[in-house]
Amino acid sequence: MPGSVELVLYRVVQEALTNAVRYAGDSPIDVQVLYTPDAITLFVDDEGPGAAAVGRPGGGHGLVGMAERLATVGGSLQAGPRQPGPGWRVQASVPVLAVAA
Repeated sequence: MPGSVELVLYRVVQEALTNAVRYAGDSPIDVQVLYTPDAITLFVDDEGPGAAAVGRPGGGHGLVGMAERLATVGGSLQAGPRQPGPGWRVQASVPVLAVAA
């Protein structure tokens, strides 16, 4: 895959893990990579209580930065509370067309 896509995916995982460590407390964090014929999708899940519960304010630019990075390679970002909870999920996807470019 092109170096630009590798770098974007690396940085998204790095930021998602940084946020999970910051806001999930001592909860487990799980990273998965799913490769399908259509896309490479990353999942970073935690089981933490969230920013308010661990006494750290949210509202930084991490999610915006991840979305902007992914957009540069045609990718997308979804982030929010896990369903069913508890915890948070970051899901980043890059179409295989971008990977093959």
